[in-house]
Amino acid sequence: MASTAVDGAAHAPTASEYIVHHLGHLSTKHQEKIVDFSIINMDTVFWSVTMGVVGCFVMWLAARRATSGVPGRLQAFVEMIVEMVEDQSKAIVHGDRRFIAPLALTVFVWVALMNSLDFLPVDMFAALFNLVGLSDVIPYHRVVPTADLNGTLGISLGVLALMIYYSLKIKGVGGWIHELFAAPFGIWMAPFNFLLNLIEYAAKTVSLGMRLFGNMYAGELLFLLIALLGSMATTFGIVGHIIAGSIWAIFHILIVILQAFIFMMLTLVYIGQAHEGH
Repeated sequence: MASTAVDGAAHAPTASEYIVHHLGHLSTKHQEKIVDFSIINMDTVFWSVTMGVVGCFVMWLAARRATSGVPGRLQAFVEMIVEMVEDQSKAIVHGDRRFIAPLALTVFVWVALMNSLDFLPVDMFAALFNLVGLSDVIPYHRVVPTADLNGTLGISLGVLALMIYYSLKIKGVGGWIHELFAAPFGIWMAPFNFLLNLIEYAAKTVSLGMRLFGNMYAGELLFLLIALLGSMATTFGIVGHIIAGSIWAIFHILIVILQAFIFMMLTLVYIGQAHEGH
C-alpha cells in the first residue's frame, strides 16, 4: 500500500506539467510551435464548426419563432443584437450592406460563442474522457478555439480575403492595383507605396488575430491557475478557488462579449476602408 501511494505521488503532475498538458492540442501530429499551419488542431476545428452550427441554429430558431406581436425573450435578445450590428455597419460601411451586415452579425455571434466555451470547467473533458476510457485515444483536448492562434489567424485571413474582394469589387482590378502603387505618396514613389500597403495588409491581419488570441489565451491561463489553487488541500485553497473563480468568471463575461464586439467592429472598419480610396 505504501509503495502504491508513493507511485501515485510520483506520477501526480506538477503545476507546470498540469498547465502544459491543458494547453496541448489534439493534432494530426505533435505541435512544437504556438502557430503551425502545417498541422491541423482537430479540437479547434471541431469546436469552431460546432459553435458555428449552434449560432446558425439559434438564429434560425429565433427567426422561426418571430412574431409581430409582443416578442419572446429569445426574439427580443436576437433583435437587440441584430439592431446593434445593423447600426454599427450603417455607420461604418457606406455602400451595399446586404452581405456585410449579416457577415458582421455572423462574426459577432460566432466569436462570442467560441469565447464563451472558456466558461466550461477546465478539467471537465479530461475527466469525461477518462470516465469512458478514451484518455489514451484523446490525450490532449482544448475547447476554446479562439485561444488557439491558428484559429484566430485563420479567421483573420478570411477577413483579409474579404478586404481584397471588396477592394476589387468597388475599385476594379486596375483601380486597386493603382492604389497599391500610388497611395499614399504618389505614383513617383511606387515601390515604397507598394511595400507600405503590403505591410498595412499584413499588420491588419496579424493584429486582428493576435488581439483576440492574446486576450482569450490569457483568460484560459488564469482559469488554469485558479484550478490549481483549488487543488490545494487546504481551507484557504478551496475558499480562494471559489472566490477567485467566481470573480474572474463574472469579469470574463465582459471580456468574452467585448472581444467579440471588437473583432466585429474591426472587421467592419477594414471592409469599410476597402470601400473608400486613399
